Amino acid sequence: MEESGRKDRALRVDGLTNGRDLGGLERADGTRTPRGVFFRSDNVDRISPAGWEQVYEAGIRTVVDLRQPQEREGDTQERPAWLTTINVDLDGLENTEFWAGYWDNGLVGTALYFLPHLTEMPERAGAAISSIVNAPPGGVLFHCMGGRDRTGMIAMILLSAVNTSSEQIVGDYLETVRLGDLRAASSNRNNVEPLLNELCERHGTTTEGAFRTALAGFDLCSFIEAAGLPESDRAALDTWRGSILETVVSPCGSERPRGT
Repeated sequence: MEESGRKDRALRVDGLTNGRDLGGLERADGTRTPRGVFFRSDNVDRISPAGWEQVYEAGIRTVVDLRQPQEREGDTQERPAWLTTINVDLDGLENTEFWAGYWDNGLVGTALYFLPHLTEMPERAGAAISSIVNAPPGGVLFHCMGGRDRTGMIAMILLSAVNTSSEQIVGDYLETVRLGDLRAASSNRNNVEPLLNELCERHGTTTEGAFRTALAGFDLCSFIEAAGLPESDRAALDTWRGSILETVVSPCGSERPRGT
């Protein structure tokens, strides 16, 4: 997992504490995920004017916001005119029956809800993936509030789609956990990672174990079918918007020559 947490993937932007490029991770064929295509982060509303210049220099032109509408209502900062923002409510709190088992007990803050959410509401993650792979030209940054779980779920899908090593995917998720103290300090809060791990332990696992279970149980092909992603989205997902140029053998068994 060494490469997955390397600092050279960090997105150094004034106002972000948990931003990084999903590029540079080892894939099953020994190649690495392309850099400059997809980025993940915490809430971009904290980015300073100087920070937005750094975002531009990183090649990012689109932000996909995975937060709930009420969370976005708290935003206060202006964003540059060159930026495209796409809002996708990943949670779907109107499904009260589903969230009754994950919200009040704190499991929403763990990967224990990933597979149930993807099974119960695949269209939510599907809408996020579609927005990301169909964004205007340039790098795409997706985020929630802390960049941990909603962002982690979408990163898991994107990385799985191009056969990224499981250990690298796990390492990328755990990088957010390792940044717990820094993330907490940036928002003047206590680091809740120890408490979240204790919660996972009460359910027979750990923070890392919960994510490993979600990753092991995630079936990309079943998700794509359940989410109703069209063929054009599948091709863009398999090739990371055409940035993977060698012949791609997708996890669902099809071959796509040279990013087509």
